[in-house]
Amino acid sequence: MSDDTAGSATAERGLKGATEALASFDESDAGAIRRVQAFLHQFPTSIPFIVLLLGVAIFSVAAPDKFFAPFNFSLVLQQVTIIAVLGVAQTLIILTAGIDLSVGAIMILCSVVMGRTAVVYGVPVLIAFPLGLLCGLACGIVNGLIVTMLRLPPFIVTLGTWSIFGALNVWYSRSETIRQQDMEAAAPFLQWTGTIFKPYDFFSKTLGLDWIFLKGWVLTYGSLVMLILAFVIWYVLNRTAFGRHIYATGDDPDAARLAGINTKRTLIAVYGLAGFICAIAAWVLIGRIGGVSPQAGQTANLDSITAVVIGGTSLFGGRGSIVGTLIGALIVGIFRNGLALSGLELLWQDFAVGVLIIVAVTIDQWIRRISA
Repeated sequence: MSDDTAGSATAERGLKGATEALASFDESDAGAIRRVQAFLHQFPTSIPFIVLLLGVAIFSVAAPDKFFAPFNFSLVLQQVTIIAVLGVAQTLIILTAGIDLSVGAIMILCSVVMGRTAVVYGVPVLIAFPLGLLCGLACGIVNGLIVTMLRLPPFIVTLGTWSIFGALNVWYSRSETIRQQDMEAAAPFLQWTGTIFKPYDFFSKTLGLDWIFLKGWVLTYGSLVMLILAFVIWYVLNRTAFGRHIYATGDDPDAARLAGINTKRTLIAVYGLAGFICAIAAWVLIGRIGGVSPQAGQTANLDSITAVVIGGTSLFGGRGSIVGTLIGALIVGIFRNGLALSGLELLWQDFAVGVLIIVAVTIDQWIRRISA
């Protein structure tokens, strides 16, 4: 064998070995990335939970004295209560691969129905309150019927009903607000969700538990309503056949129909349940502001979608959780609160929330590739 032939053979073996080593490195690297994708796909709430912890860590350094004050955390929880309740309703819709732009309008309309019926028309609150709940249920069912019967995109349908419910709100309220004093005199029950209680006093006086870490916390019954509602919907989604039908309808409606699921009935039920939850949000809203204002909650639609998207629920349906939505609402509240305590203007708070939305959707697209 000549020197040239031997040199060529050696070079080929070296090139082959280098190629195999590079391929092995690429495969291991791609395998690690794919495992991360699979983990995030299986546990979608892990990313928002990490973001929440990072936010707390950052703002604890930026404003340690103010941010870690118990009253500040109580304030954040009170501020995100309405967004979280609407986020629960929005989560149900988005899990079916839809979106509801009318949740805020339904909430305001229901609050006007409850307050004006009880205060202006003198109807007993035992009738006015259920009327408000029925109003939310009816609005949701209307959305569901239009989406399923006319086979129109949920975005277009709820964009239209957003205007319709807004017009009904102006017509029924006559653009008049109901003062806190009038509400307190005629229907104090509607203000119950805004009643303040101190957890430390409750546990120390009722159960005899001296939990020092609870000192300074001030909560409202609206926050408890939010937590109870979130637990009930979590149970429905994870422990009932109806919850499985919701996920299946959002993931692949054709496969769901072939499996025997009545997807039309499921969608109507989801939109109706979402409207009912919006009526509960109306009750929380009345407690929050003390009265009724037809102009309240103007950004509620976008805020609810923001909480759901940041919380890890996929806009393409079939993946997400109520826990993630609650974490998403807390992320929005903590970032706004932390940036405000750090001295930044409101525009930079909106800027940060916008960045979070884009990052959340980008990560969702990346994670969904694992299922493809």
